[in-house]
Amino acid sequence: MSAETYRDAWGIPHLRAATAGELARAQGRVTARDRAWQLEVERHRAQGTSASFLGPGALSWDRLARRARLADTARRCFAALEDKDPETAAWVREYTDGVNEGLAACDAPEFARTGLAPGRWEPWTPLAVWLATHILFAGFPAKLWREHITAHLGPDAVALFATDGPGTAGSNGWLVSGERTVTGHAIVAGDPHRFIEEPGVYQQIHLSCPEFDVVGLAVPGVPGIAHFGHTGTVAWAITNAMADYQDLYRERLRRTGAGVEALGPDGTWHRAARHTETIHVAGEDSVEVEVIETDRGPVIAGGPEGLDDGTPAALSLRYPPRVTADLGFGALLPLLRARRVADVDRALDAWAEPVNVVQAADTEGGMLHRVAGRVPVRATANRLRPVPAWEPGHEWTGWHTPPRAGLTDGIAVMANQRGPATPLGVEFAPPHRADRIAALLAGKERWSAADMPALHTDTHLASAGPLLDLVTALDGLGPGAAALRDRLLAWDRHMDADSAGAAAYAAVRGAVVRHLAAHPALAPAAVPPAYPEVLQPWLALVPRIAYALEHLLRAEDPYGIDRAEAVRAALEEVAAEPPAGTWGDTHRLAPWRALPDTSGSPEPGLSGDHDCVLCTSAVPGLTDRAARGPAARYVWDLADRRRSGWVVPHGASGVPGSPHHRDQQPLWLGGELAPVVTDFDRLTKETDD
Repeated sequence: MSAETYRDAWGIPHLRAATAGELARAQGRVTARDRAWQLEVERHRAQGTSASFLGPGALSWDRLARRARLADTARRCFAALEDKDPETAAWVREYTDGVNEGLAACDAPEFARTGLAPGRWEPWTPLAVWLATHILFAGFPAKLWREHITAHLGPDAVALFATDGPGTAGSNGWLVSGERTVTGHAIVAGDPHRFIEEPGVYQQIHLSCPEFDVVGLAVPGVPGIAHFGHTGTVAWAITNAMADYQDLYRERLRRTGAGVEALGPDGTWHRAARHTETIHVAGEDSVEVEVIETDRGPVIAGGPEGLDDGTPAALSLRYPPRVTADLGFGALLPLLRARRVADVDRALDAWAEPVNVVQAADTEGGMLHRVAGRVPVRATANRLRPVPAWEPGHEWTGWHTPPRAGLTDGIAVMANQRGPATPLGVEFAPPHRADRIAALLAGKERWSAADMPALHTDTHLASAGPLLDLVTALDGLGPGAAALRDRLLAWDRHMDADSAGAAAYAAVRGAVVRHLAAHPALAPAAVPPAYPEVLQPWLALVPRIAYALEHLLRAEDPYGIDRAEAVRAALEEVAAEPPAGTWGDTHRLAPWRALPDTSGSPEPGLSGDHDCVLCTSAVPGLTDRAARGPAARYVWDLADRRRSGWVVPHGASGVPGSPHHRDQQPLWLGGELAPVVTDFDRLTKETDD
């Protein structure tokens, strides 16, 4: 036997092979069959060549990918992997060989639409895909926002806007020990929050060989199961630690007859690496990109002549894999082979990026709650804002020891709030999701795997409090606004899709955000610095106000803003043109697709909101549509893996027209899970490869 492919009722692939290498090859092959177009898009994004078929809208990303040296960093990391861990390097090669075999036989319709043919994957391509997927995970552009808002309102304003903001990715995760379950064995559950893409960023898969038998959520284009897995005897899951592990340096650059030089902290000009690359743009002329790298790192914005608006600035990015040539892939095989929590713990000592909080449990009662990943030791200023490259004191001097934590009353909850990763980060998510999960878990002594979807789909919005407090205190309102105020105060604070009260609250909240953004104290910050377009979401004023609204409404120093009058004006505005329906009428899914959807199917209405456990993030004041949400949900039962469950927003297949392209969406919308099936006798055999 080389490899066998089976499918369950949801089209999820279950692979069985004689060796780990053959299994990796089969994983690559079946991923290419199911997700050929997605793999092609991700390969191009990792290489900075996506504008060649997606057009000028992809150009800003391609510039960042080229200037940040993503593909070159992946090559370096793979070369180091071959030297230090040849077994893992060979396993990754098997995966890419399988991808190429699968792509050679694919018939995804998007290739015909674009006139493309699948490109070849190199052994380093999975590392490039992983790096491209996570390069913005730590939110380094937030340092530009802090600098921007400080320039307009002063340094005290930074704390007002310090919250889980635009572009960041989060997750819910909770670990319930055996003492708190009906079976006496632990449960690990949660849902990663990302931009919802179609096809999805997670692939449900089952990998089985004599060495291991694992179910979990893989990232298409990357071998193994990194973030969420269950081996039968141990299960693990992650949330974003919100750690700060990437630095921005302001560079002083000058051109010389020989190239470009950068001023170093020793007061000396040093030669910078420099070359040019060409980005082909569909429908437009090609674009030349100057790629410069100083001793700090690649220059991602500006250059010797400054930014596009003439501002004399250049920014270099220092990130761990570029420094160490290690992306943490050495953890992937040991994770698959894990039998106990101690095995997961040892495997994660090799983890690099992104930095995560990990929760794990095994069938013997072992528990794990720790941070995994590489965070540099450096000056506090590095963590807060871009620092001058020409001044000493901003170098990296080592690596932090990843913190660990325990359980409280048999429970551990992480939802990107301050927790074990607090010493490693600057900004964290508000505590609402974590507090709500903990409160719900405290409400019952014993829990089962079947109970967990009720937590996944909870829609209580604790962050509504400050706005509703201001609404309560208002008087002298017109009749319509007074009636609207009474409706809001009677609302149960649940963001359910069928709730007219939630729609009214969202309309008022959006109006308040717009009124605040227009106030003379804040309006000047609406003009962002001339940084690349791909970084602009972190610099946009309306989303920043939207996600920090509760802080702004409670701040001791409101910067001269009459917040009560802003709320009054919002009430009157919404009362004059109230929302016609429910929250789900406007709060609709807005998935990212590389190509426009031609099916004509309307996107579904959603329950939840940014600070709900059911985190479906709109941008108040800008749009009710949700581009972010649960990219998967999972429940890992350590008593019996067959009682585990999982679901993704669309389906197992990325091929339009496939019966499994969107067949899980009704489950996802309804808060249900598909069963995890691991018995090959209950599966349908597809191929012998």
